[in-house]
Amino acid sequence: MRKLSNEELNRKSVTEFHASEKSPFIIVLDNIRSLNNVGSIFRTADAFIVEALYLCGITATPPHREIQKSALGATESVTWRHFDKTTDAVMYLRESGFMIVSVEQAEGSVSLDKFTPEKGQKYALVFGHEVRGVSEEIVSMSDVCIEIPQYGTKHSFNVAVSTGIVLWHLSHTVSNIK
Repeated sequence: MRKLSNEELNRKSVTEFHASEKSPFIIVLDNIRSLNNVGSIFRTADAFIVEALYLCGITATPPHREIQKSALGATESVTWRHFDKTTDAVMYLRESGFMIVSVEQAEGSVSLDKFTPEKGQKYALVFGHEVRGVSEEIVSMSDVCIEIPQYGTKHSFNVAVSTGIVLWHLSHTVSNIK
């Protein structure tokens, strides 16, 4: 066994990425404070070819050295947009036909492993502040909240880790229903 070289990975160019069919997901970041988390989420959005990344409230936007450090160029491939208020992004997405899915521990939340995306439906996946999570206002505007099962003493994952877990699961599930 050996590691593959970059050439053997057959990575898309930025032009090929832009021309690619996108997954039915837009990621909404609700007031993420860490620029490293934002950069990591850009990289994850690139890996799963998401439609776009919406940066809301205090969430920093490119270009920024700290975002670039962890994004490794994904700010060039992933389409992004900034909204002053997360509520404005959510209302815009709802009007555009997206189901609003907050990733949050909430009353009536659905376990991630029990949530199955519907064929043809587009999803806005909302991830929240590192300490406070998704705001109560956004939770109340959501069509559904999904929760990642956890078994240890901690009750949360890092927001960038959560994004990776959720996108991997949903992308895998969507590819099985296409």
